[in-house]
Amino acid sequence: MIGSPELGLAPGTGEWSPRDDFDRVFDAHFAEIHRYIARRLDVDAADDLAAETFLVAFRARDRFDAARGGVRPWLYGIATNLLAKHRRSEVRRWKALSRVEAAGQVDGHEDVVTARVAAGQVTGRLAGALAGLAKRDRDVVLLVALGGLGHAEVADALGIPYGTVASRLNRARRQLRKALGDVNPLKEAHDG
Repeated sequence: MIGSPELGLAPGTGEWSPRDDFDRVFDAHFAEIHRYIARRLDVDAADDLAAETFLVAFRARDRFDAARGGVRPWLYGIATNLLAKHRRSEVRRWKALSRVEAAGQVDGHEDVVTARVAAGQVTGRLAGALAGLAKRDRDVVLLVALGGLGHAEVADALGIPYGTVASRLNRARRQLRKALGDVNPLKEAHDG
């Protein structure tokens, strides 16, 4: 697989080179970047921001340095920086979600109702807790939780040391647990 011309991999690296074949980079990563943005904002905003992410990446493709990390974290870094420009609206959205009453979302069969009520309670509480995090901590949590990135990839994406990722994630987890009342709301919803 390494150096595979049919996959657009740079010989000997196992990684796509955006300088050599940006179409393959786009095809391989667009859906994933779009999902990450959509989970943080909404699908309509994700359409625009994902496209903008790849426009920025295309314009900067000659400055990409594989020695600093892979294409995937580079793209997540660009997307996260673009999301930072939308921070105020993102925080407003999380705060609005935290005020949504689950009762307004209930309809249908008993099991569906129970699932929706539990999901509404978790979403509202979690959204409020996320809104209360510092931007830098929220970015780390959401890159891990929504982007599925590992610590090293988050470090590459945000241009921070690996240890900083771990400390931000640890701090954010403590704050989220405290904001959620030191309980697992998913477990409570199923046990109650």
